[in-house]
Amino acid sequence: MDAALEVLRRYWGYDSFRPVQDQIIQSVLEGKDTLALMPTGGGKSICFQVPTMMRAGMSLVISPLIALMKDQVGQLQQLNIKAVAIHSGMSSREIDINLDNCIYGDIKFLYLSPERLKSELFRSRLAKMDVQLLVVDEAHCISEWGFDFRPSYRNIAEIRERLPQVPVLALTATATKEVRDDILEQLKFRDNNLLNKSFARSNLSYQVNLTEDKIGMLINLVKGCDGSVLVYVNTRKKCRTISTTLSRAGIKVGHYHGGMKPNERSQIQDLWLNDHVRVMVATNAFGMGINKPNVRLVVHHDMPDHIESYYQEAGRAGRDGDHAEAVLLYQKGDAEQIRERKLTEFPDLSFLREVYQHLANYYQLAVGSVVDDSFEFDLEDFAHKFQLRPLEVYHAIRKLKFFGYLELTDEFFQPAQFRFTADHLDVYEFQVANASFDPVIKVLLRLHGGELFSSPVNISESRVARLLGSETTQVQNILQSLQDRGLGIYQPRKERPQLSFSTPRLDAGKLQFQSNTYYHRKEGELRKLKAIHRYVKNQRVCRSIQLLEYFGEISDRRCGICDVCREPLSESDFEVVASDIRQELTRSPQTLIGLCGNLKQHHRIQVAQTVQYLLDQGEIVYDKLERLSIADLLA
Repeated sequence: MDAALEVLRRYWGYDSFRPVQDQIIQSVLEGKDTLALMPTGGGKSICFQVPTMMRAGMSLVISPLIALMKDQVGQLQQLNIKAVAIHSGMSSREIDINLDNCIYGDIKFLYLSPERLKSELFRSRLAKMDVQLLVVDEAHCISEWGFDFRPSYRNIAEIRERLPQVPVLALTATATKEVRDDILEQLKFRDNNLLNKSFARSNLSYQVNLTEDKIGMLINLVKGCDGSVLVYVNTRKKCRTISTTLSRAGIKVGHYHGGMKPNERSQIQDLWLNDHVRVMVATNAFGMGINKPNVRLVVHHDMPDHIESYYQEAGRAGRDGDHAEAVLLYQKGDAEQIRERKLTEFPDLSFLREVYQHLANYYQLAVGSVVDDSFEFDLEDFAHKFQLRPLEVYHAIRKLKFFGYLELTDEFFQPAQFRFTADHLDVYEFQVANASFDPVIKVLLRLHGGELFSSPVNISESRVARLLGSETTQVQNILQSLQDRGLGIYQPRKERPQLSFSTPRLDAGKLQFQSNTYYHRKEGELRKLKAIHRYVKNQRVCRSIQLLEYFGEISDRRCGICDVCREPLSESDFEVVASDIRQELTRSPQTLIGLCGNLKQHHRIQVAQTVQYLLDQGEIVYDKLERLSIADLLA
């Protein structure tokens, strides 16, 4: 593995591999089909990036997450490693150029979604590519038993037939035994080659708190944590309101959800990653691909839909190996509310056909037409035009995506891009002959140089406009005109969700939906909800043991740090903690963090729980400076 370590040091700056990474890399280098199970934050990408950089040829990486694809491509490009992604939001010409670069250029990584595997544009080029490794990220999506099954993942087996000598590396962070077996079968593994790291997290304390005052408990948990915090909620509205509530309680907090503008999401994400904001309140749109090692607390304000997503999100705490906590807040009725929501996510199949037909009319697409470009999609406008309910339309489109007919990005940002298709001499002659275009071309060349002639480059129209002292719209018009005259390719900035048709436009009445799969999936979702409900209510078995058992890893070793392993305070122990709290607060008012620090003889959670009880009883209160005080002393 010396050569692999050298590549790791040269590009990523690490001196050693994490557990199991070296075994996976060795298996890939030996040309074996490999299923790798690694917990969230375990470093899955290194397992295919290192062996790819050790050999000639490229890796084909299949992933369902556009944001993660773009993030990994960006990271590789910063390391001067050539990588491209193909996704909705790109024009057919951009896709064509990227595929050509994979054949004739020195691209090392091609990322694309499973839906794109059916594209004739892709298939016609695949045979000419020097593919040495087929990587399937989020491999659980190929299984009907997985928590995020996508029928389009079944297209991978056909691609394997087109690349018979190419090994496959399937990666996932969450897979039960049933799902693992299904992955091996669906991907046609030549050998049952499974490498996995234990799902156990010895530094992570899992806790479930039953409470009728989630906000009050959340505030106490956050104030009692001396470190970065991530709070998950299930709606954008809660994301905003809970963030506001925490801010009013004197907590430095930001919020993040898919409905925010891209620059807002990027800004608040950077503030949290750089510790300028201590607490992030977010929907599940936040976290994938985010590697912040010093998160000390993850709180689920709302019960997740299933254990797989809960495990992934909770696992974003304590990636540095130090003690961290994952707390799920629960109140009676939560499971039933989620069940009702789940039922609305599976509309009648006739409604799916109706929405598909409306979409074809909306974009004026004839039956049989092939459309490689994507369209900006305005849900509210579409629903209003056809007198439909937006939420029902949204779920219908999600299910049309599930069946492989559409692609939809819920949140999408693509900066403006430009590339010259004419050569240097032709561009120069055009500048001389067209003085009005000359300033814009000069600024572009000054900012981006010769790269503009080899590949699409991200540009900022507003920056170009500022340098020229002109309006952004004027720059945009000039760039569009350059494209119209055949000198370049201009892709304007995009911010709205993007929708594209994954197949030639079909007769809506002839759509095939595999109804058995559809209703089986519905029942599967309800079973998964029951599983996490059992986890929440089981106060007898160690939380870690319960999670390990769910993923097929049997253990009788109690973690010793979850809420089940730590017995509730006895009446006598409670009085000791309460007495110590009263004594501390009699000396002076204190923040909860300060109080926990001064009472290190007691566990932080025991102090926080006792504080909550004393607050409920009115014995202690928060003063105007958000410090805990004895109520009588303020009277």
